[in-house]
Amino acid sequence: MVWIAVAAAVCGAFGLAFGAQLQSMAVRSHAGGLSLSLGNVGKLLSSGRWVGGLLLLGLGMVLNVFALASAPLTVVQPIGAIALVITTVVNSKVNNLTLNRPTVMAIISCMAGSVGFVLLAIAVTNASNEITAAEALTIEGILALVVICFGGLYLMFRRRLGAFFYIVAAGVLFGFVAVLVRTLAVSVVHLDGRSLWTLPWLAVVAVVVAGLLGTYFVQNAYSKGPPDLVIAGLTVIDPIVGIALGISILGELRPDVHPAMSVAMAVCALLAIIGVVALSRHHPDVLERRAKARNDKESVGQGTYNLAENKFMTDS
Repeated sequence: MVWIAVAAAVCGAFGLAFGAQLQSMAVRSHAGGLSLSLGNVGKLLSSGRWVGGLLLLGLGMVLNVFALASAPLTVVQPIGAIALVITTVVNSKVNNLTLNRPTVMAIISCMAGSVGFVLLAIAVTNASNEITAAEALTIEGILALVVICFGGLYLMFRRRLGAFFYIVAAGVLFGFVAVLVRTLAVSVVHLDGRSLWTLPWLAVVAVVVAGLLGTYFVQNAYSKGPPDLVIAGLTVIDPIVGIALGISILGELRPDVHPAMSVAMAVCALLAIIGVVALSRHHPDVLERRAKARNDKESVGQGTYNLAENKFMTDS
């Protein structure tokens, strides 16, 4: 059953990758590359490209939910790294960008770290899918604090926030969403004829709130950075949060895990993180934006100098 879940997660990654690319293109063309606002939502809903991306994202999420119901978070979550590779290649083709060597190495680092972590996790996780009410309540309480924290920062500093904030915030929120979706999926699978009222409805509310806020942050991230950078951040941050919760609260790792295996998993996680940091610094789209900003600044400075020179000539 674990390998079926892995296959579903891989297919889901394709849906998420192409969905993210379509939505990113729609956000930039219809929202003018500006921060997403209520006024722009109507424009996006009228875009077939954005709606198509939404449908692909929905399909990817459905497949991911199935995977979460069938295997531990520690195994399923890192598989989304394949979406990074797909999105990077597609985005480079769409925007006629040539992937430089540091970007390729960063992608390889992300993939190697994520895939290595999954293969190791399959060998050391518990097969049990049981999640207690106390564990779910603990996760929901922590999520409430996270929502208040990120929501407050957004309300206070939204004019100064860049893509990095939105990527981190969305990644953390989606990490919690994945854990709670697993809680709901396992509850549905083990319903056994009981009433739907026995489901953990507080988890449903938490998923809706965190999911909507996380989605809003993702849309803002699309408008401020390249889609593969957004996916890269989510690919690493989301699994790290989900895995941390799975290990610390849900007890997904077996108690007899050898220290060498733990070290190997930590090294794989570090490789993935290094890849994201490198991608955020050396991605060709990022370098192009920096060069454009530097040229614009120099042009403004040159214009001021010429104006002063003309004025001096006039006075003389």
